[in-house]
Amino acid sequence: MKFLSTQNSSLRVSAAQAIAQGISDEGGLFVPECFPKLDWQSLLPLSYPERAAKVLSAYIDDFSEEEILEMTRAAYANFGAPVNDDILELYHGPTLAFKDMALQLLPHLMRASARVTGEKREILILVATSGDTGKAALEGFANQSGIRVIVFYPDGGVSRAQKLQMVTQEGNNVKVVAVKGNFDDAQSGVKRIFTDEDIRARLNERGVVLSSANSINLGRLLPQVAYYFSAYADMVLQGKVESGAPMNICVPTGNFGNILAAAYAKRMGLPVGKLICASNQNHVLTDFIRTGVYDRRREFLISSSPSMDILISSNLERMLFEIVGRNDETVRTYMRALKAEGIYTLAPDELAALQEEFYGGWTDEPAVRATIEKTYRTTGHVIDPHTAVAVGVLESYRNETGDNRPCVVAATASPYKFGRAVYDALGGDVSSLDDFACCDAVAALANEKVPAAISALPTKPVLHTQVCTPEEMVDVVLG
Repeated sequence: MKFLSTQNSSLRVSAAQAIAQGISDEGGLFVPECFPKLDWQSLLPLSYPERAAKVLSAYIDDFSEEEILEMTRAAYANFGAPVNDDILELYHGPTLAFKDMALQLLPHLMRASARVTGEKREILILVATSGDTGKAALEGFANQSGIRVIVFYPDGGVSRAQKLQMVTQEGNNVKVVAVKGNFDDAQSGVKRIFTDEDIRARLNERGVVLSSANSINLGRLLPQVAYYFSAYADMVLQGKVESGAPMNICVPTGNFGNILAAAYAKRMGLPVGKLICASNQNHVLTDFIRTGVYDRRREFLISSSPSMDILISSNLERMLFEIVGRNDETVRTYMRALKAEGIYTLAPDELAALQEEFYGGWTDEPAVRATIEKTYRTTGHVIDPHTAVAVGVLESYRNETGDNRPCVVAATASPYKFGRAVYDALGGDVSSLDDFACCDAVAALANEKVPAAISALPTKPVLHTQVCTPEEMVDVVLG
Protein backbone atom coordinates (compact mmCIF):
# COMPACT_ATOMS: atom_id res chain seq x y z
CA MET A 1 0.00 0.00 0.00
CA LYS A 2 1.29 3.45 -0.96
CA PHE A 3 0.11 6.83 0.25
CA LEU A 4 -0.27 10.04 -1.71
CA SER A 5 -0.77 13.67 -0.80
CA THR A 6 -4.09 15.49 -0.95
CA GLN A 7 -2.25 18.32 -2.72
CA ASN A 8 0.07 16.19 -4.87
CA SER A 9 -1.60 12.97 -6.02
CA SER A 10 1.43 12.02 -8.12
CA LEU A 11 3.42 11.47 -4.93
CA ARG A 12 3.71 7.90 -3.65
CA VAL A 13 5.28 7.06 -0.28
CA SER A 14 5.17 4.06 2.03
CA ALA A 15 3.16 4.04 5.25
CA ALA A 16 6.41 4.19 7.20
CA GLN A 17 7.51 7.31 5.32
CA ALA A 18 4.10 8.96 5.79
CA ILE A 19 4.10 8.25 9.53
CA ALA A 20 7.69 9.39 10.04
CA GLN A 21 7.21 12.56 8.00
CA GLY A 22 3.76 13.51 9.32
CA ILE A 23 2.83 15.95 6.56
CA SER A 24 3.77 16.21 2.90
CA ASP A 25 6.39 18.79 1.95
CA GLU A 26 3.91 20.99 0.07
CA GLY A 27 1.47 20.97 3.01
CA GLY A 28 -0.89 18.24 1.87
CA LEU A 29 -2.01 15.32 4.04
CA PHE A 30 -1.19 11.70 3.31
CA VAL A 31 -4.08 9.45 2.26
CA PRO A 32 -4.18 5.81 1.12
CA GLU A 33 -4.01 5.16 -2.62
CA CYS A 34 -7.06 2.92 -2.17
CA PHE A 35 -9.23 1.57 0.62
CA PRO A 36 -8.59 -2.09 1.42
CA LYS A 37 -11.59 -4.27 2.20
CA LEU A 38 -11.79 -5.97 5.58
CA ASP A 39 -14.18 -8.71 6.69
CA TRP A 40 -15.58 -7.28 9.92
CA GLN A 41 -17.00 -10.68 10.88
CA SER A 42 -13.46 -11.99 11.33
CA LEU A 43 -13.07 -9.52 14.21
CA LEU A 44 -15.94 -10.85 16.32
CA PRO A 45 -13.96 -13.33 18.47
CA LEU A 46 -10.87 -11.13 18.81
CA SER A 47 -9.59 -8.91 21.62
CA TYR A 48 -9.27 -5.19 21.02
CA PRO A 49 -5.49 -5.33 20.33
CA GLU A 50 -6.10 -8.14 17.82
CA ARG A 51 -8.88 -6.20 16.10
CA ALA A 52 -6.71 -3.09 15.87
CA ALA A 53 -3.82 -5.08 14.40
CA LYS A 54 -6.09 -6.51 11.68
CA VAL A 55 -7.24 -3.03 10.64
CA LEU A 56 -3.77 -1.52 10.68
CA SER A 57 -2.27 -4.43 8.77
CA ALA A 58 -4.70 -3.76 5.93
CA TYR A 59 -2.94 -0.43 5.36
CA ILE A 60 0.61 -0.88 6.65
CA ASP A 61 2.78 -3.43 4.87
CA ASP A 62 6.13 -2.07 6.06
CA PHE A 63 5.82 -4.33 9.11
CA SER A 64 4.40 -7.81 9.49
CA GLU A 65 1.02 -8.38 11.10
CA GLU A 66 2.86 -10.06 13.98
CA GLU A 67 4.95 -6.91 14.53
CA ILE A 68 1.86 -4.73 14.46
CA LEU A 69 0.07 -7.05 16.89
CA GLU A 70 3.03 -6.75 19.24
CA MET A 71 2.66 -2.94 19.06
CA THR A 72 -1.09 -2.96 19.68
CA ARG A 73 -0.76 -5.36 22.61
CA ALA A 74 1.81 -3.06 24.18
CA ALA A 75 -0.26 0.07 23.51
CA TYR A 76 -3.59 -1.31 24.73
CA ALA A 77 -2.37 -3.54 27.53
CA ASN A 78 -4.51 -1.75 30.12
CA PHE A 79 -7.42 -0.29 28.15
CA GLY A 80 -9.57 -0.65 25.07
CA ALA A 81 -12.71 0.82 23.50
CA PRO A 82 -15.76 -0.83 25.07
CA VAL A 83 -19.34 -0.10 23.99
CA ASN A 84 -21.79 0.39 26.85
CA ASP A 85 -25.42 1.38 26.26
CA ASP A 86 -24.55 2.45 22.70
CA ILE A 87 -21.73 4.69 23.97
CA LEU A 88 -18.29 3.97 22.52
CA GLU A 89 -16.10 4.73 25.53
CA LEU A 90 -12.81 6.03 24.19
CA TYR A 91 -11.50 7.59 27.40
CA HIS A 92 -10.04 4.69 29.38
CA GLY A 93 -6.41 5.40 28.48
CA PRO A 94 -3.81 7.08 30.72
CA THR A 95 -4.87 10.66 29.91
CA LEU A 96 -8.64 9.96 29.94
CA ALA A 97 -9.29 11.11 26.37
CA PHE A 98 -9.89 9.40 23.03
CA LYS A 99 -6.52 10.67 21.81
CA ASP A 100 -4.90 7.87 23.83
CA MET A 101 -6.34 5.33 21.38
CA ALA A 102 -3.86 6.58 18.78
CA LEU A 103 -1.15 8.26 20.82
CA GLN A 104 -0.31 5.23 22.93
CA LEU A 105 0.31 3.39 19.65
CA LEU A 106 1.96 6.15 17.64
CA PRO A 107 5.35 5.99 19.44
CA HIS A 108 5.61 2.31 18.47
CA LEU A 109 4.70 3.12 14.88
CA MET A 110 7.06 6.09 14.81
CA ARG A 111 10.09 4.15 16.04
CA ALA A 112 9.41 1.27 13.66
CA SER A 113 8.91 3.69 10.76
CA ALA A 114 12.19 5.46 11.50
CA ARG A 115 13.93 2.10 11.48
CA VAL A 116 12.38 1.07 8.16
CA THR A 117 13.13 4.39 6.47
CA GLY A 118 16.68 4.51 7.83
CA GLU A 119 16.04 7.80 9.62
CA LYS A 120 19.02 8.58 11.87
CA ARG A 121 18.19 12.18 12.72
CA GLU A 122 16.51 13.16 15.97
CA ILE A 123 12.74 13.40 15.47
CA LEU A 124 11.17 16.62 16.71
CA ILE A 125 7.43 16.19 17.10
CA LEU A 126 5.38 19.38 17.02
CA VAL A 127 1.88 19.31 18.47
CA ALA A 128 -0.87 21.92 18.47
CA THR A 129 -3.58 20.97 20.95
CA SER A 130 -7.05 22.14 21.82
CA GLY A 131 -6.76 20.30 25.11
CA ASP A 132 -6.40 16.52 24.86
CA THR A 133 -3.88 15.77 22.10
CA GLY A 134 -1.10 17.57 23.96
CA LYS A 135 -1.20 15.47 27.11
CA ALA A 136 -1.77 12.26 25.18
CA ALA A 137 1.30 12.98 23.02
CA LEU A 138 3.40 13.92 26.04
CA GLU A 139 2.36 10.75 27.83
CA GLY A 140 3.12 8.60 24.80
CA PHE A 141 6.51 10.07 23.88
CA ALA A 142 7.98 11.15 27.24
CA ASN A 143 11.57 9.93 27.73
CA GLN A 144 11.63 8.17 24.35
CA SER A 145 15.18 8.18 23.04
CA GLY A 146 15.79 9.93 19.72
CA ILE A 147 12.53 11.89 19.96
CA ARG A 148 11.69 15.35 21.31
CA VAL A 149 8.20 16.80 21.72
CA ILE A 150 7.01 20.42 21.78
CA VAL A 151 3.34 20.99 22.59
CA PHE A 152 1.63 24.31 21.88
CA TYR A 153 -1.74 25.00 23.53
CA PRO A 154 -3.99 28.09 23.51
CA ASP A 155 -3.41 30.20 26.62
CA GLY A 156 -6.70 30.26 28.50
CA GLY A 157 -8.36 27.96 25.97
CA VAL A 158 -8.28 24.62 27.83
CA SER A 159 -9.82 23.40 31.07
CA ARG A 160 -7.79 23.65 34.26
CA ALA A 161 -7.39 19.88 34.41
CA GLN A 162 -6.22 19.77 30.79
CA LYS A 163 -3.68 22.53 31.44
CA LEU A 164 -2.33 20.90 34.59
CA GLN A 165 -2.03 17.56 32.81
CA MET A 166 0.33 19.25 30.34
CA VAL A 167 2.31 21.73 32.44
CA THR A 168 3.13 19.12 35.11
CA GLN A 169 4.43 16.62 32.53
CA GLU A 170 7.77 15.10 33.42
CA GLY A 171 10.30 13.95 30.85
CA ASN A 172 13.73 14.96 29.63
CA ASN A 173 12.54 15.38 26.04
CA VAL A 174 9.31 17.39 26.39
CA LYS A 175 8.40 21.07 26.29
CA VAL A 176 4.97 22.67 26.76
CA VAL A 177 4.30 26.23 25.60
CA ALA A 178 1.15 28.37 25.88
CA VAL A 179 0.30 30.41 22.78
CA LYS A 180 -1.33 33.83 23.08
CA GLY A 181 -4.33 33.12 20.90
CA ASN A 182 -6.76 30.32 20.16
CA PHE A 183 -6.24 26.80 18.90
CA ASP A 184 -6.43 27.84 15.26
CA ASP A 185 -3.49 30.21 15.88
CA ALA A 186 -1.45 27.35 17.36
CA GLN A 187 -2.44 24.90 14.63
CA SER A 188 -1.70 27.37 11.83
CA GLY A 189 1.65 28.17 13.41
CA VAL A 190 2.66 24.51 13.49
CA LYS A 191 1.62 24.01 9.87
CA ARG A 192 3.61 27.08 8.80
CA ILE A 193 6.70 25.62 10.44
CA PHE A 194 6.20 22.27 8.70
CA THR A 195 5.96 23.86 5.27
CA ASP A 196 8.83 26.35 5.68
CA GLU A 197 11.79 25.00 3.71
CA ASP A 198 14.26 27.31 5.49
CA ILE A 199 13.23 26.06 8.93
CA ARG A 200 13.44 22.44 7.81
CA ALA A 201 16.90 23.08 6.35
CA ARG A 202 18.14 24.73 9.55
CA LEU A 203 16.88 21.84 11.63
CA ASN A 204 18.43 19.35 9.25
CA GLU A 205 21.82 21.01 9.77
CA ARG A 206 21.41 20.19 13.45
CA GLY A 207 20.48 16.59 12.70
CA VAL A 208 16.79 17.14 13.44
CA VAL A 209 13.74 16.21 11.35
CA LEU A 210 10.16 17.35 11.99
CA SER A 211 7.17 15.10 12.50
CA SER A 212 3.70 15.48 13.92
CA ALA A 213 1.51 13.79 16.52
CA ASN A 214 -1.58 15.76 15.52
CA SER A 215 -4.34 14.02 13.62
CA ILE A 216 -2.76 15.23 10.37
CA ASN A 217 -0.33 12.34 10.91
CA LEU A 218 -1.44 9.13 9.25
CA GLY A 219 -0.27 7.25 12.34
CA ARG A 220 -2.92 9.09 14.33
CA LEU A 221 -5.74 8.48 11.90
CA LEU A 222 -5.41 4.75 11.16
CA PRO A 223 -5.65 3.58 14.81
CA GLN A 224 -8.92 5.51 15.04
CA VAL A 225 -10.38 3.50 12.16
CA ALA A 226 -9.91 0.40 14.27
CA TYR A 227 -12.24 1.38 17.07
CA TYR A 228 -15.19 1.84 14.74
CA PHE A 229 -14.72 -1.71 13.45
CA SER A 230 -14.49 -2.88 17.04
CA ALA A 231 -17.62 -0.93 18.00
CA TYR A 232 -19.63 -2.55 15.23
CA ALA A 233 -18.43 -5.99 16.27
CA ASP A 234 -19.44 -5.28 19.87
CA MET A 235 -22.86 -3.97 18.82
CA VAL A 236 -23.46 -7.19 16.89
CA LEU A 237 -22.29 -9.34 19.79
CA GLN A 238 -24.55 -7.39 22.17
CA GLY A 239 -27.54 -7.90 19.88
CA LYS A 240 -27.88 -4.16 19.27
CA VAL A 241 -27.28 -4.46 15.51
CA GLU A 242 -28.39 -7.24 13.18
CA SER A 243 -25.36 -8.79 11.54
CA GLY A 244 -24.59 -6.92 8.33
CA ALA A 245 -27.16 -4.17 8.94
CA PRO A 246 -25.90 -0.57 8.79
CA MET A 247 -25.16 1.30 12.00
CA ASN A 248 -25.09 5.09 12.32
CA ILE A 249 -22.16 6.76 14.06
CA CYS A 250 -22.37 10.11 15.89
CA VAL A 251 -19.10 11.88 16.67
CA PRO A 252 -18.38 15.17 18.46
CA THR A 253 -15.66 16.71 16.34
CA GLY A 254 -13.78 19.92 15.73
CA ASN A 255 -10.78 18.88 13.66
CA PHE A 256 -12.78 16.22 11.75
CA GLY A 257 -10.25 13.43 12.26
CA ASN A 258 -12.40 11.32 14.57
CA ILE A 259 -15.37 11.21 12.22
CA LEU A 260 -13.11 10.89 9.17
CA ALA A 261 -11.86 7.60 10.63
CA ALA A 262 -15.45 6.36 10.60
CA ALA A 263 -15.75 7.38 6.93
CA TYR A 264 -12.59 5.38 6.18
CA ALA A 265 -14.06 2.37 8.00
CA LYS A 266 -17.16 2.63 5.82
CA ARG A 267 -15.00 2.64 2.69
CA MET A 268 -13.34 -0.53 3.96
CA GLY A 269 -16.67 -2.32 4.00
CA LEU A 270 -17.98 -1.66 7.52
CA PRO A 271 -21.80 -1.44 7.40
CA VAL A 272 -22.20 2.24 8.27
CA GLY A 273 -25.30 4.31 7.62
CA LYS A 274 -25.22 8.03 8.37
CA LEU A 275 -22.20 9.77 9.85
CA ILE A 276 -23.54 12.40 12.24
CA CYS A 277 -21.07 15.25 12.71
CA ALA A 278 -21.81 16.98 16.01
CA SER A 279 -20.49 20.51 16.61
CA ASN A 280 -20.64 22.91 19.53
CA GLN A 281 -21.36 26.63 19.20
CA ASN A 282 -18.32 26.95 16.90
CA HIS A 283 -20.39 25.24 14.23
CA VAL A 284 -18.30 25.84 11.13
CA LEU A 285 -18.56 22.14 10.20
CA THR A 286 -22.34 22.04 10.58
CA ASP A 287 -22.68 25.06 8.33
CA PHE A 288 -20.34 23.51 5.78
CA ILE A 289 -22.22 20.22 5.62
CA ARG A 290 -25.55 22.00 5.30
CA THR A 291 -24.55 24.69 2.79
CA GLY A 292 -21.29 23.66 1.13
CA VAL A 293 -19.71 26.94 2.25
CA TYR A 294 -16.69 26.72 4.55
CA ASP A 295 -16.35 30.13 6.18
CA ARG A 296 -13.93 30.57 9.07
CA ARG A 297 -14.55 34.34 9.14
CA ARG A 298 -16.57 34.29 12.33
CA GLU A 299 -16.20 34.90 16.02
CA PHE A 300 -14.23 32.26 17.88
CA LEU A 301 -16.27 31.21 20.91
CA ILE A 302 -14.93 29.65 24.11
CA SER A 303 -17.11 26.77 25.28
CA SER A 304 -17.29 24.03 27.90
CA SER A 305 -16.10 21.61 25.17
CA PRO A 306 -12.74 23.23 24.38
CA SER A 307 -11.38 20.38 22.27
CA MET A 308 -14.02 21.35 19.71
CA ASP A 309 -13.35 25.09 19.80
CA ILE A 310 -11.89 25.05 16.30
CA LEU A 311 -12.64 27.04 13.14
CA ILE A 312 -10.06 25.44 10.82
CA SER A 313 -10.68 21.69 10.67
CA SER A 314 -7.43 20.32 9.32
CA ASN A 315 -8.59 16.77 8.63
CA LEU A 316 -11.48 17.96 6.50
CA GLU A 317 -8.91 18.25 3.71
CA ARG A 318 -8.75 14.46 3.53
CA MET A 319 -12.53 14.26 3.15
CA LEU A 320 -12.45 16.98 0.51
CA PHE A 321 -10.01 14.87 -1.46
CA GLU A 322 -12.57 12.07 -1.60
CA ILE A 323 -15.66 14.12 -2.44
CA VAL A 324 -13.91 16.01 -5.28
CA GLY A 325 -12.94 12.75 -6.93
CA ARG A 326 -9.36 12.76 -5.59
CA ASN A 327 -8.55 15.84 -7.65
CA ASP A 328 -5.51 17.41 -5.99
CA GLU A 329 -5.82 20.61 -8.03
CA THR A 330 -9.31 21.22 -6.65
CA VAL A 331 -8.09 20.59 -3.11
CA ARG A 332 -5.21 23.04 -3.59
CA THR A 333 -7.64 25.66 -4.89
CA TYR A 334 -9.91 25.28 -1.87
CA MET A 335 -7.04 25.32 0.62
CA ARG A 336 -5.50 28.42 -0.95
CA ALA A 337 -8.86 30.18 -0.83
CA LEU A 338 -9.29 29.24 2.82
CA LYS A 339 -5.87 30.59 3.70
CA ALA A 340 -6.10 33.78 1.64
CA GLU A 341 -9.78 34.67 1.95
CA GLY A 342 -11.07 32.52 4.82
CA ILE A 343 -13.80 30.93 2.69
CA TYR A 344 -14.47 28.44 -0.12
CA THR A 345 -17.61 26.93 -1.63
CA LEU A 346 -18.21 23.41 -2.91
CA ALA A 347 -19.68 22.73 -6.32
CA PRO A 348 -23.28 21.40 -6.19
CA ASP A 349 -22.29 17.81 -6.99
CA GLU A 350 -19.59 17.91 -4.31
CA LEU A 351 -22.09 19.16 -1.71
CA ALA A 352 -24.49 16.40 -2.69
CA ALA A 353 -21.78 13.79 -2.16
CA LEU A 354 -20.95 15.26 1.25
CA GLN A 355 -24.58 15.33 2.38
CA GLU A 356 -25.18 11.79 1.17
CA GLU A 357 -22.68 10.58 3.74
CA PHE A 358 -22.82 13.16 6.52
CA TYR A 359 -25.38 14.98 8.64
CA GLY A 360 -24.25 18.11 10.43
CA GLY A 361 -25.80 19.42 13.63
CA TRP A 362 -24.78 21.63 16.53
CA THR A 363 -25.88 22.50 20.03
CA ASP A 364 -25.35 25.53 22.26
CA GLU A 365 -24.11 25.75 25.84
CA PRO A 366 -27.53 25.66 27.58
CA ALA A 367 -28.40 22.55 25.57
CA VAL A 368 -25.10 20.90 26.52
CA ARG A 369 -25.82 21.45 30.20
CA ALA A 370 -29.36 20.14 29.77
CA THR A 371 -28.11 17.03 28.00
CA ILE A 372 -25.60 16.24 30.76
CA GLU A 373 -28.37 16.57 33.36
CA LYS A 374 -30.91 14.58 31.34
CA THR A 375 -28.46 11.77 30.60
CA TYR A 376 -27.58 11.41 34.28
CA ARG A 377 -31.23 11.56 35.35
CA THR A 378 -32.44 8.99 32.82
CA THR A 379 -29.50 6.58 32.61
CA GLY A 380 -27.26 7.22 35.61
CA HIS A 381 -24.32 7.91 33.29
CA VAL A 382 -22.22 11.04 33.76
CA ILE A 383 -20.91 12.35 30.45
CA ASP A 384 -18.50 15.14 29.60
CA PRO A 385 -19.49 18.24 27.56
CA HIS A 386 -18.03 16.93 24.28
CA THR A 387 -20.00 13.70 24.52
CA ALA A 388 -23.08 15.73 25.51
CA VAL A 389 -22.78 17.66 22.25
CA ALA A 390 -23.02 14.38 20.34
CA VAL A 391 -25.88 13.00 22.43
CA GLY A 392 -27.85 16.21 21.91
CA VAL A 393 -27.21 16.33 18.17
CA LEU A 394 -28.17 12.66 17.79
CA GLU A 395 -31.53 13.37 19.43
CA SER A 396 -32.10 16.30 17.06
CA TYR A 397 -31.12 14.15 14.08
CA ARG A 398 -33.58 11.43 14.99
CA ASN A 399 -36.37 13.94 15.57
CA GLU A 400 -35.64 15.67 12.27
CA THR A 401 -35.19 12.61 10.05
CA GLY A 402 -37.04 9.78 11.76
CA ASP A 403 -33.92 7.64 11.30
CA ASN A 404 -33.88 5.43 14.38
CA ARG A 405 -31.30 2.93 13.21
CA PRO A 406 -28.88 1.74 15.89
CA CYS A 407 -26.22 4.37 16.51
CA VAL A 408 -23.07 4.51 18.59
CA VAL A 409 -21.96 7.80 20.10
CA ALA A 410 -18.23 8.38 20.42
CA ALA A 411 -17.58 9.41 24.03
CA THR A 412 -14.33 11.31 23.75
CA ALA A 413 -13.31 12.26 27.30
CA SER A 414 -13.84 11.48 30.95
CA PRO A 415 -16.23 13.87 32.69
CA TYR A 416 -13.56 14.40 35.34
CA LYS A 417 -11.46 16.40 32.90
CA PHE A 418 -14.29 18.95 32.98
CA GLY A 419 -15.48 18.61 36.56
CA ARG A 420 -16.69 22.19 37.00
CA ALA A 421 -18.80 22.23 33.85
CA VAL A 422 -20.26 18.79 34.60
CA TYR A 423 -21.11 19.50 38.25
CA ASP A 424 -22.68 22.80 37.27
CA ALA A 425 -24.82 21.01 34.67
CA LEU A 426 -25.90 18.50 37.30
CA GLY A 427 -27.25 21.33 39.45
CA GLY A 428 -24.32 21.68 41.81
CA ASP A 429 -23.27 24.97 43.37
CA VAL A 430 -19.80 25.57 41.93
CA SER A 431 -19.40 29.13 43.24
CA SER A 432 -17.26 28.14 46.23
CA LEU A 433 -15.54 25.08 44.76
CA ASP A 434 -12.38 24.70 42.72
CA ASP A 435 -12.29 22.39 39.73
CA PHE A 436 -11.06 19.42 41.73
CA ALA A 437 -13.65 19.80 44.48
CA CYS A 438 -16.20 19.76 41.65
CA CYS A 439 -14.72 16.47 40.49
CA ASP A 440 -15.14 15.05 43.99
CA ALA A 441 -18.77 16.15 43.98
CA VAL A 442 -19.40 14.54 40.59
CA ALA A 443 -17.80 11.31 41.80
CA ALA A 444 -20.06 11.30 44.84
CA LEU A 445 -23.12 11.60 42.60
CA ALA A 446 -21.86 8.85 40.29
CA ASN A 447 -20.83 6.63 43.21
CA GLU A 448 -17.31 6.22 41.88
CA LYS A 449 -13.79 7.51 42.49
CA VAL A 450 -12.12 10.39 40.68
CA PRO A 451 -9.48 8.82 38.39
CA ALA A 452 -5.98 9.08 39.82
CA ALA A 453 -4.81 10.85 36.66
CA ILE A 454 -7.01 13.78 37.74
CA SER A 455 -7.00 13.60 41.53
CA ALA A 456 -3.18 13.72 41.68
CA LEU A 457 -2.85 16.88 39.57
CA PRO A 458 -3.16 19.57 42.28
CA THR A 459 -0.11 18.23 44.12
CA LYS A 460 2.17 17.96 41.09
CA PRO A 461 4.77 20.71 40.51
CA VAL A 462 4.32 22.94 37.47
CA LEU A 463 7.31 22.34 35.19
CA HIS A 464 6.36 24.33 32.06
CA THR A 465 5.54 28.04 32.21
CA GLN A 466 6.67 29.39 28.83
CA VAL A 467 4.27 31.61 26.86
CA CYS A 468 4.75 32.88 23.31
CA THR A 469 2.90 34.64 20.53
CA PRO A 470 2.03 32.74 17.33
CA GLU A 471 4.90 34.57 15.59
CA GLU A 472 7.34 33.41 18.28
CA MET A 473 6.57 29.72 17.80
CA VAL A 474 9.39 29.50 15.25
CA ASP A 475 11.85 30.79 17.85
CA VAL A 476 10.65 28.13 20.30
CA VAL A 477 11.29 25.40 17.75
CA LEU A 478 14.69 26.73 16.69
CA GLY A 479 15.76 27.82 20.17
